[in-house]
Amino acid sequence: MKGFIVRLKDNTVIRFNYYLQDAPHTCAAFDKALPFSNSFMHARVSGQEIWIDDAPELDVIQENASVFTEPGEVVIGPLKPARTMTAKCMGIYYGPGKGLDCCNIFARVWPEDATLLEQLGNRVWKEGLQELRFERLVDDNH
Repeated sequence: MKGFIVRLKDNTVIRFNYYLQDAPHTCAAFDKALPFSNSFMHARVSGQEIWIDDAPELDVIQENASVFTEPGEVVIGPLKPARTMTAKCMGIYYGPGKGLDCCNIFARVWPEDATLLEQLGNRVWKEGLQELRFERLVDDNH
């Protein structure tokens, strides 16, 4: 278990590595939920982020949780504690941003794929919803 890929409609692949040291429970639960597809929208207030509010439900506690992220990081809202406003939300930051409530930061885009992620983020911002497919990272290329 190293990470996952995001496959776009045109078959472009963007690779991500898990934060296995910092968020092992979140990484394992997310990996178990793969594969899945969903239509991502652009955030309104949290910056350069694409997100969904109906992510796979991960029955994990907060770990490596923060509202502060770096470009390229992936976050998901855990179900516990129940007060978390971001439960069942998932976001991918392609630039600067700050979340509305703590999410588990559990992965980061490969440096060589950062430009592809930025292009995806800008496409969602300008064109609206984009269908993305999440799959396991099988080897170093796909």
